[in-house]
Amino acid sequence: MKKIIITLLLAVVPYAAILSQPKNDPIVMTIAGTPVPRSEFEYSYNKNNTDGVIDKKTVEEYVDLFVNYKLKVQAALDARLDTTQAFKTEFAQYRDQQIRPSYVTDDDMLAEAHQVYDQTKQSIGPDGLVMAGHILMLIPQKATEAQQQEAKRRIDSVYTALKAGADFETLAKQVSQDPGSAQRGGMLGWFSRRQMVKEFEDAAFALQPGEMSEPFMSPFGWHIILMKERKQLEPFDFHKENILKFLEQRGVRNSLVDRKLDAMVKASNGTQTKETLLKQRADSLSAVDTDMRYLIKEYHDGLLLYEISNRTVWDKAAKDEAALAQYFKKNKKKYKWEEPRFKGMAYHVKEQADVKAVAQCVKKLKFEDWNGALKTTFNNDSVLRIRVEKGLFKKGDNPLIDREVFKVHDAKVDSVKGYPIDATYGKLLKKPQDYTDVRVQVTADLQEEMERQWVSELRKKYAVVINKEVLTTINKHE
Repeated sequence: MKKIIITLLLAVVPYAAILSQPKNDPIVMTIAGTPVPRSEFEYSYNKNNTDGVIDKKTVEEYVDLFVNYKLKVQAALDARLDTTQAFKTEFAQYRDQQIRPSYVTDDDMLAEAHQVYDQTKQSIGPDGLVMAGHILMLIPQKATEAQQQEAKRRIDSVYTALKAGADFETLAKQVSQDPGSAQRGGMLGWFSRRQMVKEFEDAAFALQPGEMSEPFMSPFGWHIILMKERKQLEPFDFHKENILKFLEQRGVRNSLVDRKLDAMVKASNGTQTKETLLKQRADSLSAVDTDMRYLIKEYHDGLLLYEISNRTVWDKAAKDEAALAQYFKKNKKKYKWEEPRFKGMAYHVKEQADVKAVAQCVKKLKFEDWNGALKTTFNNDSVLRIRVEKGLFKKGDNPLIDREVFKVHDAKVDSVKGYPIDATYGKLLKKPQDYTDVRVQVTADLQEEMERQWVSELRKKYAVVINKEVLTTINKHE
């Protein structure tokens, strides 16, 4: 989840138009004493305002968003969140995802593909590949004499029919006891030596295309083989794309990176680690590739932004029950429903006496305490006395509540097996009475207010200087 949020915060869409650091890169703004070059602002602006973006911003509109982002990152830096081991580890993981592929070239992958091809060709051997079909009459392990004779009789009958002109694939579908191949007319696909049991292999490779074997036995039973085709393995170029695709799916590229890094660590005689090598690689790539530099910087700043925002606004607002209650009380008029809600429960019991007992159990309790009380009182041993669904219901959410509370006379209520008595308990609300009735909306609104207050404080704390003359040149320079 955190990775998804960070990705949304950064909206990481590589902007390929910027490939190297411009020679003329004036400072477009200074935030908390840190200069921001025009190239960095352009990178951020362009990737967040592509053609696919619904709410595209003008440069002037984007300035405030960018400044607020930078101010929050500065607050995180001042809080030294970048010095924690958790941050360092997570940032290194994000960074390395971008850096590691640079160690492997297309030639490296091609060499691996050649190796796979050569090994495959050697494994196939001089006899090449065959495509054959077969019909099988199974002989079970520890078969009786009668079972063995019956299998032999049936395979001989099939062989006689085939010799008389019967269609092999049709017969295979009808009588073969190899379920995998029978549905394909007995066809097995291409195979080489050492892929089948020896008896089957010897019989198959003795045939030429169009020839059919006599019945023979293997450890599985009686077979008849029809040879369809024979061939040698095609040249490398014929299989190249499929091999490369296979290698990518198997994660060979990542394995190659590890092998190269291990070799470099070994060659350094212990003076380097994988971590230091990856950091050096990131620094060297960032020095010549603006895209990479700003992408890595965004991962760095995005992690800080997530952590500082979570601490200051998101998590803080979501868990501060007193603040949520106070905010709801202050803004109660803004929370309305188009239709009433039933705050309570629909429940099913075994005995009529429990209908009243359930109501009495929760009558004087807070709504959030109902579940615990009901479990302790009615379902605290091996005998479960109640089935219950508790919540805030609108019409259509629960058939029993629809019928009993909202008076929907044609509501279809399914009976609960073993719990024949249905009942409801709670109260009908025309509007929210407590922040928990609209917790999601109140939390979002409180977070929004806290965000505004936080940004206002950051604006007062840190100096922001915009170079308006440079700002006018965004995307309008050589």
